[in-house]
Amino acid sequence: MTRKNLSYNSITAITRKKFQTQKIETPLFCGYVSLIQVLEVDEPQFWDFRGEKIPIWQTGYQRFSILPKEGNYCIAAILDENDKIVFWYIDIIASQGVDGEGVPYFDDLYLDLIVCPDGEIIEDDRDELEEALKQGDITRQQFELADRTGRALREGLLSDIDAFQRFTYQCLSYIK
Repeated sequence: MTRKNLSYNSITAITRKKFQTQKIETPLFCGYVSLIQVLEVDEPQFWDFRGEKIPIWQTGYQRFSILPKEGNYCIAAILDENDKIVFWYIDIIASQGVDGEGVPYFDDLYLDLIVCPDGEIIEDDRDELEEALKQGDITRQQFELADRTGRALREGLLSDIDAFQRFTYQCLSYIK
């Protein structure tokens, strides 16, 4: 398993950014939100997706993360320079916490969901999840947790793309 923190300091292409995080406890959401505003990159980073090169780290873009207190997932919304959602990337996670510097982190369970603004949901890295189980990097219970969480997200939070988009922007309003 890989531990990731919401500041994404490991992204070396970003040469200047603004990072903020906040703990939220409201009827809508309890957990952490964070926002990375990319102020400068040495080279834009793209992701090959559905035959297109989609920008993920470039000047003016933002990565908004939603880490629910009671969830086994972390939502990352990639926003363009006009705050329009380019896509969501959801990491299915085993656990979460806050490091000594106050930055939230999570332990990634390999399985991811990519959500497009048109509502298409693509499961990603199932092969990595299965390989992690085979190699003993995760337990059978963690494998089943990842599978259950992905299914629950598709059947719940992600089942209405318009409501999911509203939820994302409402959470973003807590930090902007």
